[in-house]
Amino acid sequence: MLKITSWNINSVRLRQDLVCEYLHHDNPDILCLQETKTEDMFFPHDVFNNMGYHHIIICGQKSYNGVAILSKTPLILKDNSQCEFLTGNNTRHLSVYIAEKNILLRNFYIPAGGDDADEDINPKFKHKMDFLRYLQQTLYPKPATAEIIVGDFNIAPHEHDVWSHKQLLKVVSHTPQETDMLNSIKESGAFCDIFRDLSNDTDKIYSWWSYRGKDWQKSNRGRRLDHIWCASDLKQSVKEFKIFPDFRGKDKPSDHVPVRVTFDI
Repeated sequence: MLKITSWNINSVRLRQDLVCEYLHHDNPDILCLQETKTEDMFFPHDVFNNMGYHHIIICGQKSYNGVAILSKTPLILKDNSQCEFLTGNNTRHLSVYIAEKNILLRNFYIPAGGDDADEDINPKFKHKMDFLRYLQQTLYPKPATAEIIVGDFNIAPHEHDVWSHKQLLKVVSHTPQETDMLNSIKESGAFCDIFRDLSNDTDKIYSWWSYRGKDWQKSNRGRRLDHIWCASDLKQSVKEFKIFPDFRGKDKPSDHVPVRVTFDI
């Protein structure tokens, strides 16, 4: 069995105790973090080493972005798994091989895109769409094999991945430009979007609740921004998938919660 979790932690140093609580609670084999918000030299290696995660690969920067993979099983950094993905100092991508499984694992933190869904006037949205175009044209122009991709995609692609499909159609993260592009990547890469494809089509599935909500649990205005996908040849290996909404209610939480898949591989 192989348990893989993805979590946008929104500052790993600020929330390292929360990460430890989750690791103790669910004991995944691999934890992929996004938005770690720290330079590599300040990443809390020892904290996670002491919990049995002896294989840690990080790609961070001061105050912004940052991705990390913590593992109990050996990892091999993929050649050209650059921290600077696309343009500028944007630490949003790590790719590793899970050595004992011969599986490629990619951890993505796709740009949020700002407030305006217009590439001509909003450079943040253009950066997001350029990132997606790179995935489509360079990484996934054809089906993937023996691959798992995870991360904060900052896109809720399905109508039931948001609290109101109609009201959010013009809100960045659920606009047709983004959802169409993400679905195109999924189709060209022949991926299984595990949480959506293996659930009932009408199930409401969320992994993020805004900090702006006074009572996030009561209003339940969530979005599914966090994803775990697998290549079609691994779909039959999926044994369980789970979201941990209780972690949104912890003291000083991230606005995202852990999402985890167990594979029989």
